[in-house]
Amino acid sequence: MLPGRCKNAIIISKLPIIQTGLKGVMKGQFSDYELTYCRSVEELTLLQLRCSDLVIADLTGECTNPRSICEQYYSLLSQYRDIHWVFLVSRLFYPLAVELLMCPVSSLLSDAESIESLVNVIHAGNTRAERISKTLLSPPIASEMLDHSARSIVLTLSERKVLRLLGKGWGINQIAMLLKKSNKTISAQKNSAMRRLSVHSNAEMYAWINSSQGARELNLPSVYGETTEWKAEVVKEMSHW
Repeated sequence: MLPGRCKNAIIISKLPIIQTGLKGVMKGQFSDYELTYCRSVEELTLLQLRCSDLVIADLTGECTNPRSICEQYYSLLSQYRDIHWVFLVSRLFYPLAVELLMCPVSSLLSDAESIESLVNVIHAGNTRAERISKTLLSPPIASEMLDHSARSIVLTLSERKVLRLLGKGWGINQIAMLLKKSNKTISAQKNSAMRRLSVHSNAEMYAWINSSQGARELNLPSVYGETTEWKAEVVKEMSHW
């Protein structure tokens, strides 16, 4: 950031009470941000996005077509990767948010999240913030979607590597480059792992990856912290990039 440049944040919510609440949080905790308000993603302008460091989008209200809204945000996420995108997610939006909006520059927070959690995520920024909150990962959401606790999952080494990297926010193209394989091979390994897990959508797959069992099976960083083995493996893999 250039010296003296004020940071910019956009608050998106069609509910005045949510806009007011988020305004209070930002004014009280992040007074260095200039705030802009929109009622929907359609109201965003290119100029606003080019100047923004943070977008807080409220996905908690009633909606007739949640997939369309998530797809609009998905398109913007791929274009504006310097912005930290924070989505406040209701149960209606949860599966689609996991499928379409979870990426290295976004954070998904439950609509039941505490103000402290939102403040912590904004402080952490788009490179260090949690990508999905503990509240969204906790029962009953994860347990309603999947229940693998009664059995151990048998995945091949290649499938585990692909799922680990997907769980860290890598895309198919990036994983293929890292592992020196084709996109088709990586997609096939992902699909094979999904069949072994008996899951039928990306939302269910990410829910399993981010569950306590998924973190344990893949030796992934869990919601409680990084595992030493995972750190060592990532360093080793990155050294061969």
